Amino acid sequence: MEQRTVTAAAIQFNITLGEIDRNLAKAEAALRRVAARGAQLAVLPEMWSSGFAYKKLPELAAQTPRVLEHVAALSGELGLTVVGSLPEPAGDRVYNTSFVVDRGQLAGSYRKLHLFSLMNEDEHIAGGGQSAVVATSAGKLGLAICYDLRFPELFRKLALDGAEIICLPGEWPTPRQLHWRTLLRARAIENQCFVIAANCCGRQGKLDFFGMSLIIAPRGELLAEADDFATELVAACDFREFADYRGQITCFRDRRPDVYGTLP
Repeated sequence: MEQRTVTAAAIQFNITLGEIDRNLAKAEAALRRVAARGAQLAVLPEMWSSGFAYKKLPELAAQTPRVLEHVAALSGELGLTVVGSLPEPAGDRVYNTSFVVDRGQLAGSYRKLHLFSLMNEDEHIAGGGQSAVVATSAGKLGLAICYDLRFPELFRKLALDGAEIICLPGEWPTPRQLHWRTLLRARAIENQCFVIAANCCGRQGKLDFFGMSLIIAPRGELLAEADDFATELVAACDFREFADYRGQITCFRDRRPDVYGTLP
């Protein structure tokens, strides 16, 4: 593995429900700030352009191509790889899709697999059908979104498919802070890769969001952690640690798929 360091950012802000231009302005300002701090990779929250404004979702999704054009131009200008989840229009369906824009070019995308039925996401959004690891200038990025965090099988598949950094946009609400923090650290440790999780903060409708965005090293150390207000985290991900840890604790070599089966 090539020895390198990637400076990564997690961007946390209060998403204004249904107001795309206002959210886009917040995201742009934050992206400019993290780029000025040397970030090469930035992760935005889940559905960051609009939030889960279900009543207007098709109308909001129709504006996603415009949002992506703006992000691509900004990504190219700043030399950033940007990851974030947006409502994706597809015929009469809308997907919750994480897009990867690498220095001005759309490098890949991932449609959220696990829809949060407790909040009726499955009634308004279509589920994806495959996982994704995207090669970028910032490394091989494994993609997951919010509720996916509770399904470790997906994260193991991303690791087996070569992910070096897992990027997870979220809208994870109060009071499940303990689950968020614990599961994110577990996903990093058990898959021996970096995890960058960008949550939103503030209030949307009846829901409160606690923030607590995290950048986590493969051994589980917290490289950066946010509080509950709008902020940006920036931390260096040293890939020597990634390689050293996998060499010392040989979890992948020692797996027993002959007993518990292989991932499809």
